[in-house]
Amino acid sequence: MRAMRWVLLGLVLLLAWLQYRLWFGPGSVGEVAALESQVEHQRRENGGLQERNAALAAEVRDLKEGVDAVEERARSELGMIRPGEVFYRVVEDAAPRRPPQPLEEER
Repeated sequence: MRAMRWVLLGLVLLLAWLQYRLWFGPGSVGEVAALESQVEHQRRENGGLQERNAALAAEVRDLKEGVDAVEERARSELGMIRPGEVFYRVVEDAAPRRPPQPLEEER
């Protein structure tokens, strides 16, 4: 009977130690959940960066292969025009101003 108690006590202590490691030790449930959250955040960030890289790669390919992309860039960023073209700048008028209304006291 005494040996049975010692075995039972040993098993209870082993269970307590394993539970402690599960909840509070290295690689615990909380730590795993935090790491999974970090991995998901990094995946989302990587996805955005991959899209950005793909767009940049397409732009580089267009600049290397086509004249249209270079011309578009020169027109928009540098304000360049072709020989013989006329440049028109359209400036919109500001909202029409109304004369100031007299105050109630001045009437």
